[in-house]
Amino acid sequence: MEAFFVSTGIVALAEMGDKTQLLALLLAARFRKPWPIVLGIFVATIANHAMAGALGAWVTTIVSPHTMRWILGVSFLLMAAWMLIPDKLEDAAQDKPPRMGVFATTVVLFFLAEMGDKTQIATVMLAAKYQAYAGVVAGTTLGMMLANAPVVWLGERITRLVPLRVVHLVSALVFAVLGLLALLVGN
Repeated sequence: MEAFFVSTGIVALAEMGDKTQLLALLLAARFRKPWPIVLGIFVATIANHAMAGALGAWVTTIVSPHTMRWILGVSFLLMAAWMLIPDKLEDAAQDKPPRMGVFATTVVLFFLAEMGDKTQIATVMLAAKYQAYAGVVAGTTLGMMLANAPVVWLGERITRLVPLRVVHLVSALVFAVLGLLALLVGN
């Protein structure tokens, strides 16, 4: 259960102000169909994080626990630094309606936007740390949904409730603590 709760919390925090959250806001504003967008986010996240979790679980089979401890510690510290750099959505949607429909467009855009994203990399690291594939993937998926579904339904109002800089600082602090614990506390 620890893997599930930690994964949920870390990803929910890391997702605040992330480019995929901005994408959720853009899709909601453009299509105004929250259910297919939220379902598309869910499907894309499950697919993406299932692959990331599998990678994290696999890495633990080829790397010694001592080496893995150092890799995870440094990775979490780098993730803490990365959290301090705000994301921007680079490519706005075009004005014509989607060819694939709102659901399929959301699945494809979210899946691609998550590739190499902070939350995907966090999923790899958490799966390697906890060696609890299902708990990590379920937790990171729930974290993504907790961060993105309200944005789809409530739009821009939700992003004004909590200053993103504060969320990024808290996320960076959590990653830094995890990194230091991994480096300083032996397995």
